[in-house]
Amino acid sequence: MIDSFVSLEKRLSLEKPVKLCVAGATDKDLLLAVKAAQDRGYVEAVLVGERETVTELAERISLKKYSVFMPEEGRNPAEEAVHLMRIGKADLLMKGVVDTTTYMRAILNRDNGLRGDGLVSALGVYEVATYPKLIFGSDSGINVAPDLEQKKDIFRNSLKILHDMGYAMPKVAFLAASEIINKNVQATVDAAALVDAVASGEIGPCIAEGPLALDVIFDSHAAKHKNIESAISGDVDLLIFPNMEAGNVLAKSWLHFCKAKWGGLVLGCTKPIILGSRSDTAEVKINSIILGCLSAQAQM
Repeated sequence: MIDSFVSLEKRLSLEKPVKLCVAGATDKDLLLAVKAAQDRGYVEAVLVGERETVTELAERISLKKYSVFMPEEGRNPAEEAVHLMRIGKADLLMKGVVDTTTYMRAILNRDNGLRGDGLVSALGVYEVATYPKLIFGSDSGINVAPDLEQKKDIFRNSLKILHDMGYAMPKVAFLAASEIINKNVQATVDAAALVDAVASGEIGPCIAEGPLALDVIFDSHAAKHKNIESAISGDVDLLIFPNMEAGNVLAKSWLHFCKAKWGGLVLGCTKPIILGSRSDTAEVKINSIILGCLSAQAQM
């Protein structure tokens, strides 16, 4: 059982550092997080931005091994970083001082980006003090109101990374307001269809249940009280949200009221990607780098 980011970090067994490409590498706090990951032996920095500015900042914080790339004419830092990923100069992409829209546009460019075959989705990983294991949750940041087929892609993306991290049979819950399947509540209908997709072999190996309300997902006593037989209640690894708003509100409630630790990745691309925000703490940045390195490790 992985109960914390410390436990998750122990799953890293890199033969060589992951080449981490920072798009717009002129943020001191972000580079300090990169340095912390480098000091642990996880990454080698590939920095994109104005050479003199980036080099001066890297030297000021005593970043050891790094390379700097100026955007070629006609490319912004995000496009240059994506290009470096495409030609094999880097393994993991991280957002620096670039606009989120510009960053994602470069990633999702159909001709020169990093799109995979399916949907791109966001994965959050949460360490909540009152729960005995890490909680993986998706999607709370990219897909606003996914339909059933899109939820299957979100599910597949999330399941793949859990398998990559060593979860042989993840326990998955499809969140809804009730366990009753109601044709007027689309989340319950979709949850039942996703369970059927697992049973039919359409989705990879896992133990999946739904629809399930939040109390049943996280409290086996609630399941017993409601006379619900569950193999995962109180022991869930992955939560698939019915829509972005539900996921976003739940995740932020953990962060605000429970002081949860967290990190996140963008999934569904040909390379692992960290979105992040300049307001993220150093801990969040490092947690996300660890997640990205674990994903990159599976591809190396």
